[in-house]
Amino acid sequence: MQVRVTVGGGRLTGVVVVRTPSENERDREIAGYAVPVLTSETLTAQSAQIDTVSGATYTSEGYVRSLQGALDRAHG
Repeated sequence: MQVRVTVGGGRLTGVVVVRTPSENERDREIAGYAVPVLTSETLTAQSAQIDTVSGATYTSEGYVRSLQGALDRAHG
């Protein structure tokens, strides 16, 4: 999982998921429904403190780890 963030005016203004798990059809299916939910929650929470998506624990955990790293880099 690889996430890129955009920060403006001290706020998280955008999240782009650059890479998702895609080893098999099931990975793609899970990412397809989980990533939009995770992204929406991220923009609402303005942080990486978001809930995992039910049925997508590994995807959610990977998203949060990548998101936190991106936020850490953005805030230098």
